[in-house]
Amino acid sequence: MKKTLHPLISGTLLLTAAGLTTRLIGFFYKIFLSRTIGAEGIGIYQMIFPIYGVCYALTTSGAEIAVSRFVSRENGAGRRRSARLVLTVGLGLSLGLAIPTAFLLYVNAAFLARHILQETRTVQLLQIMALTIPFGACHSCICGYYYGCKKPAVPAAAQLFEQLSRVSAVFLIYRVSSEQGRSLSPLTAVVGLVIGEFASMLFCVFFASGEYASPGKWADGPAAPSPLSLARQMCSLALPVTGNRLCMNLLASAESILLPLCLQQYGLSAEQALSVYGTLSGMALSFILFPSVLTGALSVMLLPSVSEAQAAGEDARLSRTVRKTVSFCLPLGICFTVLFLLFGRFLGSFFFRSSLAGDFIITLAWICPFLYLNHTLHSILNGLGRTGTGFFNNLIGILIRILFVLGCVPRFGIQGYLWGLLTGQLIVCGMNLEALKEYLHN
Repeated sequence: MKKTLHPLISGTLLLTAAGLTTRLIGFFYKIFLSRTIGAEGIGIYQMIFPIYGVCYALTTSGAEIAVSRFVSRENGAGRRRSARLVLTVGLGLSLGLAIPTAFLLYVNAAFLARHILQETRTVQLLQIMALTIPFGACHSCICGYYYGCKKPAVPAAAQLFEQLSRVSAVFLIYRVSSEQGRSLSPLTAVVGLVIGEFASMLFCVFFASGEYASPGKWADGPAAPSPLSLARQMCSLALPVTGNRLCMNLLASAESILLPLCLQQYGLSAEQALSVYGTLSGMALSFILFPSVLTGALSVMLLPSVSEAQAAGEDARLSRTVRKTVSFCLPLGICFTVLFLLFGRFLGSFFFRSSLAGDFIITLAWICPFLYLNHTLHSILNGLGRTGTGFFNNLIGILIRILFVLGCVPRFGIQGYLWGLLTGQLIVCGMNLEALKEYLHN
């Protein structure tokens, strides 16, 4: 009899393959941007993402997790018709928030740029980025549906399609601009972001429409609950997740805004501060976060699997999942720590032509074991319905980083922030392990 891989393993492998390909494309894309728009341009481009993160948290994050968990629950209970209704309700809730949010971001871009980001060159970037919010809300909900069905092929393909569309669009603009004697700017990268998100949405809508076009698939199973009832249930899960993510992204935004300002207190000019910030966030972290494609794929597949195991009362299965997660992520992090310590300076100089990026990679290498493990442990906590615990732990981590930004960066420069990153990840990792200790010892 032919053996088949467990859905968690096969899904993780599929998402890893797609994520690895996407990260490779994105990695060389970052190198391309660093050489065309420069470190300062990268810094300006990266400044808008805290605002984007806040908008995403408000409109998408809670809905996607709610769709994934409720679809998994309905399918597990044999209510297949309800699973499609979950997607419909999730799309309605998410787009109902996304469209007004995009409008408010567009009309208030100047205020946010001047008074929040304190960088007037981001006004147009924010206005164009606003277009991505409804697109992202739509495709994220559809991806949540397929994750809940344990069918990650569509999200994986959508992820790859989005990256290819983005990079292709920017490269085409670059070719045309070069022929006309014009150089690229951060604006070009944002236009690429919009095109990629739009393409990904169209891709997901195409596949989701097939689900709705096959009513026979949904003819069996118990009757679906009313949309209003389902909306209430989904909101009860989505609202705390949204609130948690929103709070975290607001604090992350404060961190990103404060860091260049505190670097100026250290003695750097505004341009130098943006260049250092761009080197850290757009170059060095590209290497540090690259291996997280493995843990990120695992995290996505863990949430519905953990939810199902908990609903079925399978504590032994949950214990095995937690222990296997730790035994995979820690060695992975240690291996990459050694790799970055040995070759960090070479990687920064060779790929980004920046010795500073190499120094950052070496310092950040120590966070790898804790960073990769935290991704998966947080997903397990969400799958168990312990979103409050995950939120509190991450809140402590980001508050630690902000304290280091305010207290250490003005005295020690960017090195003070790197110490904060390491301290925060170490403490959060310990708190996550403590929260799951009952499963570690069973």
